[in-house]
Amino acid sequence: MDKFSFELLKTCGLARAGTLYFPSGEVPTPAFVPVATQGSVKALDPNDLRDVGARILFGNTYHLYLRPGVDTVYNMGGLAKFMSWDGPTLTDSGGFQAYSLGSHVDVTDDGLKFRSHLDGTQHLFTPEKVMVYQNGLGADISMPLDQCIEYTEDKSEVILAMERTHRWLERCVKANKSGAGKALFGIVQGGVFIDLREKSAELVTSFGLPGYAIGGMETGESKNITYEVTGKTVAFLPKDRPRHLLGVGSPEDLVECVARGVDTFDCALPTRVARNGALYTRTGRINVTGAKYKGVDGPVDESCDCSTCNGFSIGYINHLFRSRELLAFRLATIHNLRFIMRLMEQIREAILVGSFSTFAKEFLENYRPVIEGTRLTQRKKWVASRGKNL
Repeated sequence: MDKFSFELLKTCGLARAGTLYFPSGEVPTPAFVPVATQGSVKALDPNDLRDVGARILFGNTYHLYLRPGVDTVYNMGGLAKFMSWDGPTLTDSGGFQAYSLGSHVDVTDDGLKFRSHLDGTQHLFTPEKVMVYQNGLGADISMPLDQCIEYTEDKSEVILAMERTHRWLERCVKANKSGAGKALFGIVQGGVFIDLREKSAELVTSFGLPGYAIGGMETGESKNITYEVTGKTVAFLPKDRPRHLLGVGSPEDLVECVARGVDTFDCALPTRVARNGALYTRTGRINVTGAKYKGVDGPVDESCDCSTCNGFSIGYINHLFRSRELLAFRLATIHNLRFIMRLMEQIREAILVGSFSTFAKEFLENYRPVIEGTRLTQRKKWVASRGKNL
């Protein structure tokens, strides 16, 4: 396979099973893409990632641009070779990181002007520059510069950001110099307004790009709104192209959004919460640092086939976290990523045999998500500190 392509194999309701083809490998879908922010999925190496089932990794253009620099990565053979990864890579444009910087960024029609969180130096990301940067990183899938804004009911504000995103996409398409096998996806914006999502999808899909992403979700809205907007946006996208949902990755979200027709996802959530001792089980997240797990024998999740559950007790992992041992991060991250990857494998199999609706119903009945109020409170804390802890 000398270029990117997508094959849709089976549908079950709106859920889809397919395959992404790259020069460097195949990715069965639905698929979750682990986030290797700075060329590394924190605490893991490429062998760990292959063992948990990862087939494609997500690199962050903003961070890699600042350190070690795109030229450095390019001169070392591109992002995949730089981090000793033998599979395909996907990069974002840096638009979400600029949003995350909050007051540290100025948005104009020209692009995003921001101060580095590392040393305070000023930089400008334009649509043309982010295409040069992503091509320099050697990404198999790249994203255009877009303006992501916080959840708001101010429709006029959403329209301004959406229309700017559309203008930037046109510039990205013109500037894109991808070689064989590279693919530029379009990003649909429009906030929580379905008419704007339809308008955005109509414009973005008119470019005939090889795939499309849904942006602007998980910016402060409730999960019910996320699901509704995602489902209705998917309906505006072509059936023969892959659909990627940016920044969504909790287990219940994956099931709900596959049910609405999404093919691929990326999110730092599974690895971030792992480093804080929050581990996934069939019935929901547990806090492995809790006193009740001290001295407890047995795995985190008896149904899990990861190396953490096969080799270590939950009591030992509790000890590692309470002793602040670095091994805690690795074992917890392996478990959470394997949980997510195995969930995607189970979803795919259910679609292929025509039983996805039954699988989804059983999973959602048994899995207890984080309480909505708690989730939104945690997110508000992140928003208040953004720009400090990228």
